[in-house]
Amino acid sequence: MQTVLDAVIERLDHGDESLIRIPEICEATGVNYGSVYHHFGSREGVIDAAYEWMFIGLVNEDIAAIRNISETASTLKEYVEAMQPLLVALAAGEERSSRRARRVRIVAAAITRPELRKLVGKIQSDLTADLTELVQHGQDQGWIRSDIPANAIAVFFLALVFGRNLDDVSVDPIPQADWDVMILKMFTVLLARE
Repeated sequence: MQTVLDAVIERLDHGDESLIRIPEICEATGVNYGSVYHHFGSREGVIDAAYEWMFIGLVNEDIAAIRNISETASTLKEYVEAMQPLLVALAAGEERSSRRARRVRIVAAAITRPELRKLVGKIQSDLTADLTELVQHGQDQGWIRSDIPANAIAVFFLALVFGRNLDDVSVDPIPQADWDVMILKMFTVLLARE
């Protein structure tokens, strides 16, 4: 079934979900039509599962990068020097814009599809918990302000990254350098005072 999901994900990356036809997916993958429906229940079930895998992949890559910095930095200086370029990279470039667009697309689809909403909601809850844990680690190290709850900082970070999508669709988006200045300034405000 992973082959089916991979084929659906590839099509979702390059087109609208209304164009996905399960018989075409079966023909392309060599997977039996009945097996697909037995495993996923419906065409929407296949698409929901593909969206879930897409969302997990997008989220896990970012968490892994942040976790790596959090676990390897031993001083505030090391933490800041590693986090600043990562924060800029999370918002920069066409590839990141495309990743953000995929996440928004999945969330938008979840609004009207209860089963997908449950799947995405669980992933988002896990993401918030992971980020909260990483923020708490930074607070425990004395790197991040402890007068703001760790979960609020985690959600604020998600709002910054995810909110960049609003400007992505603007006919006159702000320059990346302007966004970088704001992100780095907000990060600095969250750092503990020495």
